[in-house]
Amino acid sequence: QVQLVESGGGSVQAGESLRLSCAASGFISSIKDMGWYRQAPGKQRELVATVTNRGTTNYAESVKGRFTISRDNPKNTVYLQMNSLKPEDTAVYYCNADISSSRWFFQYRELWGQGTLVTVSS
Repeated sequence: QVQLVESGGGSVQAGESLRLSCAASGFISSIKDMGWYRQAPGKQRELVATVTNRGTTNYAESVKGRFTISRDNPKNTVYLQMNSLKPEDTAVYYCNADISSSRWFFQYRELWGQGTLVTVSS
C-alpha cells in the first residue's frame, strides 16, 4: 500500500505559525511533484504550494511571503511552514504527490492525503 499521511494541523490565533508535514510510505519508486492544497468550507479546493523533486517551488499569491514549502527526498516527506496566519487561511489542508510505485507498474499516479484541519481565529 502507498499512502500519504499528514500531521501538524491545529487551532491557532491570527499571526501565529504552524508547520504541516506529509510523509509518503509504502512501495515507492520515486516521487515527482509534491504539494499542498486547501479547501475552506463552501469553497473549492485550491493550490497552496508545490515543490518539484529538484526543489523548484510555486506558491499561490495569497500565501507568498508567509508560507514556505520544502521537502526531504530521502524521507519522502514534504513540509509546509505557515507563518503570519490569517483567519482566511482556515481550511482543511491536503497533501498531494505524483508517485511511481511497483504497485502500479512504475507509472506515476497522483495521490492525496486524508487532510488536516487548520483553524485560525482572530
